Amino acid sequence: MKNITISILFLLLSFTVFSQKQTNERAKWFTDARFGMFIHWGVYSGAEGFWKGEKLRNDNDYAEWLLYRNRIEKEEYVTLLDRFDWDDINPEEWVLLAKNSGMKYVTLTAKHHDGFALWDSKVSDYDLGNYTNPKRDIVKELANACKKHGIKLGLYYSHWVDWEHKYGWDHTREVYGITAEEYDTYWQEKVIPQMRELLTNYGDVGMIWFDMWIHHSRTVVTKEQLLQLKGLIRELQPNCLVNSRLGLSIEEDPDIDYKTLGDNQLGSKKEDFPWQSPATVAHSWGFHSTDSKWKSTSTLLKSLIDNTSLNGNFMLNIGPRANGDVPYEISQKMLEMGKWLSVNGESIYGAEAFDLRKDQHDWGKITCKETAEEFKLYLHIYNCPLNKKLNLTGIIQSPQKIYLLADKQKASLQYTHTGAFTEIQLTSKEPDKYVSVVVVEYESKPEIIDGIVSKTVDGGYSLLPQNQNPEDEYLIVNRKERGGTVPYHVIVKNNKTFSWKIYVDEPGEKNIDVSYSFQNESDKSKLAVTVAGKTISQVISNTGKTVGEPNQNWVIDNYKSNCLGKINFPEKGFYNIELDIEPSKEEDVKFQWVWIK
Repeated sequence: MKNITISILFLLLSFTVFSQKQTNERAKWFTDARFGMFIHWGVYSGAEGFWKGEKLRNDNDYAEWLLYRNRIEKEEYVTLLDRFDWDDINPEEWVLLAKNSGMKYVTLTAKHHDGFALWDSKVSDYDLGNYTNPKRDIVKELANACKKHGIKLGLYYSHWVDWEHKYGWDHTREVYGITAEEYDTYWQEKVIPQMRELLTNYGDVGMIWFDMWIHHSRTVVTKEQLLQLKGLIRELQPNCLVNSRLGLSIEEDPDIDYKTLGDNQLGSKKEDFPWQSPATVAHSWGFHSTDSKWKSTSTLLKSLIDNTSLNGNFMLNIGPRANGDVPYEISQKMLEMGKWLSVNGESIYGAEAFDLRKDQHDWGKITCKETAEEFKLYLHIYNCPLNKKLNLTGIIQSPQKIYLLADKQKASLQYTHTGAFTEIQLTSKEPDKYVSVVVVEYESKPEIIDGIVSKTVDGGYSLLPQNQNPEDEYLIVNRKERGGTVPYHVIVKNNKTFSWKIYVDEPGEKNIDVSYSFQNESDKSKLAVTVAGKTISQVISNTGKTVGEPNQNWVIDNYKSNCLGKINFPEKGFYNIELDIEPSKEEDVKFQWVWIK
């Protein structure tokens, strides 16, 4: 055992350079914007998820895949356009919804996988210009509306998959095959000239959003074809952004402007390059009449905040109906987000990730912003502490001022600061029903203690295998199983030491509890916790079994909280905590957590 005395850990101060270092000049508007609108609208919108009374043939209910899923002939598919109410369809309304929702850019499915163009294309007859009278060009109408209202225009173009062209990629080709020469015919006859149209006839295009969700090496598309396409964009619109779903990763081609995550996939770590999550309010992207899995406004706001706190963007989809209407459940949630952003947008637009660990605090997330005069932290409170005391852990400097972002008067909140701990006294009433934001101002970017475990909202310290300091890169944390009834844990087969660092602002005796599962009967395995020069130890006892889910023969190992005793923390300061687990030969200990309070 090591006796660890109180020590201020100045050697652990982090001086990470602020900003997304891998952002090129083209993408700076994108990382400032943070929030955009996706629009899935096309021929499929007229079907509303059904074809001749039959529901879409896939439980994912992606309505825009109707042509492929229900094996419809393309000539019959376009009869769905007869259901469209062209007198009511006004793309400017979509742009106004985006603007009023606090979004800074709009991305329209100019050509989805069905191969149908939403503009008057001279390249193909499979487009709106040939199926509307008078002719409609939705891309032009949307582009004009974006320019009028100061919204960046983005265009989605399905380059890899095209179910209309005889040589386009259709996944039935996995059965019937296609030659490289045939596919290149599609590429040169449709993809390249249609992209030339979009980049030439509609003014400034902020981004082209491609949708090849796997690497090009796993597709019929060649790297040369992708470089040809990217080269065309760079030639015609040098400032237009290109996403990684072109089929080239950022690692493979640093000229790719930003990374697109999977559908409805949120960020999991801070990145220095621009990235974005495409997401839905319900489930389907195109309008589906039976869609009912609506996300709440709080969930959507937290997704936006979470991504921003990791240097990411959030693009939220609407699926208008065939008359142009946006479902009420979507529009109202977006407008509620817009109201929140009208008050709290400073914490999102132009904001970035801070240096503390992403799950540092259990009350919410942090974004930050630096100006020539000051540095601001924005504390987004998801879970307001019942005692109205907000614990901010890990920052050395004392703030200059703290206030609520919603307070126009910027009335100072009371706070105390010591060491690496700031306690903020919140007001008795939360200023926002969704997410309240507290602004913490510093003269310059504050120094942090990297990897310190924060004090929780209920005044304790939760020490996990995942938040050790230093981190153990070789540690294997077993994920939750059996519906979460088997929790995260580490299997300890040999002597193992776990270590953490905390800052104690309230000295005195504190209880030490350890949670583990142990299925042996011997009294030879032991554990001990050492802190402030004192060690308390315990024989590891059998925790038995439990029933994870009643009446389902669901018997699992029991994880039990065991009280080790009390340890005195004599004064305010930094403390190292060590847990030593010493399993006897051929005995496994499944360690879960240490709790100090």
